[in-house]
Amino acid sequence: MKLNSLLLALLLLLSTTTVRAQQYYNVLKYGARNDSTKLATEAIKKAIAAASKAGGGTVYFPAGKYRTGPIHLKSNITIDIEAGAVLYFSDNFDDYLPMVASRYEGIDITSFSPLFYAYKAENITIKGRGIIDGQGKKWWDFAEGKSRASQDSKWQQEFFRLNKDILKPDEPGVIERGFMRPPFIQPMYCKNVRIEGITIRNSPFWTVNPEFCENVTIMGVTINNPKSPNTDGINPESCNNVHISNCHISVGDDCITIKSGKDKAGRKMNVPAENYTITNCTMLSGHGGVVIGSEMSGGVKKITISNCIFDGTDRGIRIKTARGRGGVVEDIRVDNVVMKNIREQVIVLDMQYAKTKEEPVSERTPRFRNIHFSNITAEGNQAGYLNGLAEMPIENVTFSNINIDAKQGFTVKEARNIAFHNVQVNPQIGPAVRAENVQQLRLDGLRSTMPSAATPLVELTNTEDAFIYNTFPAAGTENFLKLKGPKTRNIVLQNNNFKYVKAPVSQESEVKEKVVVN
Repeated sequence: MKLNSLLLALLLLLSTTTVRAQQYYNVLKYGARNDSTKLATEAIKKAIAAASKAGGGTVYFPAGKYRTGPIHLKSNITIDIEAGAVLYFSDNFDDYLPMVASRYEGIDITSFSPLFYAYKAENITIKGRGIIDGQGKKWWDFAEGKSRASQDSKWQQEFFRLNKDILKPDEPGVIERGFMRPPFIQPMYCKNVRIEGITIRNSPFWTVNPEFCENVTIMGVTINNPKSPNTDGINPESCNNVHISNCHISVGDDCITIKSGKDKAGRKMNVPAENYTITNCTMLSGHGGVVIGSEMSGGVKKITISNCIFDGTDRGIRIKTARGRGGVVEDIRVDNVVMKNIREQVIVLDMQYAKTKEEPVSERTPRFRNIHFSNITAEGNQAGYLNGLAEMPIENVTFSNINIDAKQGFTVKEARNIAFHNVQVNPQIGPAVRAENVQQLRLDGLRSTMPSAATPLVELTNTEDAFIYNTFPAAGTENFLKLKGPKTRNIVLQNNNFKYVKAPVSQESEVKEKVVVN
């Protein structure tokens, strides 16, 4: 008897829990209209409050057209936007007041409310097969127009009033204008965030922008922004345990960007972007496919990018920083990626994104290290560009099983411990690999099917400790290796087949050490 009573109580408990977990709050019942004739902000707020009071639930948008201001999520709330539903966010700037705690390009500020916003919430979800439209044009026009000419609008004056003591970037810029467009989706300091299935378009600024969040999943999301300023796709900043998969992105700026704060503000918060996986995504229009930085002052660590296609972005994988940022980018792996129609570089690691003068190593000095690329097929303007700092070279980078057709090959400057394994580069002009001020360079099985009579396959300037082996240059290669610069030394060639090469090695007179071809 006691056992039966216990089982009955357990079944009742499970039944109650299930009902509560599946409870829906239809926004139409709280006063919203799905014919876009009325602003639904208050109705949505009431639905979220009712769900929150019950301990959590799903705020549901049936098919139709809605107009709304910002939507603020609370813990245990799911926003479900049904197929056929379209949420048009207001382009009246006043609807995004009062200003809230936010982050803008790595600077912690108080500004316009994001369109979807949550602060220190847990277990929040935005999902569905519907569409959310940020109606960003008015934001873009004001940011690129009036805010550049004058800072006396009421919104700019309110921004200045609330942000007297913020840590500004080293270089003056948009912060001084006082008009910070809101991100589309920006949870701050949240845990267990999920964004799934929805289509997003016309973002005023960065589109999906979690800040200081833990356990973020972004899956099956489509983002379409036209050519427009700073409308990045997915920008998880200073988060940990982030999973991005099965997304389709075409935007006016970078498709996916990993960041962790800018300059002094980023170093003060000191929260890295850590443990990110990006997989099974397609990326079309955008400045970069996957980009790290340039706001990376809190550090970027343990990132994997795999099984993606970039078609038509300006650059493929781009990692960028500058003196003054500080922070470290490390333990990055890129594998099984196809890149086509890349307008600039296929792969970029640039520590001089902003041109600055050499300075002593300090907390302002950024670092790039332990970065590895493998199993990549690509076509673009330039195969790769690695540009470190004289005082802090790029360190420990490998390229393995890569095939690139490009107008230009790889340029590697200010770097050490760089290796190419089984890499084919087919440049139209110039060497396949050009290195300058590099230490510990390994070229293993480097090849090209498009040798040029006018240029060497490899050109090394002021390069020390290079080991070149297992190469078999194609017929038509007149000069395999050219050496330049007084610091060039300890260059070793071994187990190479120069059957078709007229002059395996040429070296200028300033290269003092004679290279032996084995």
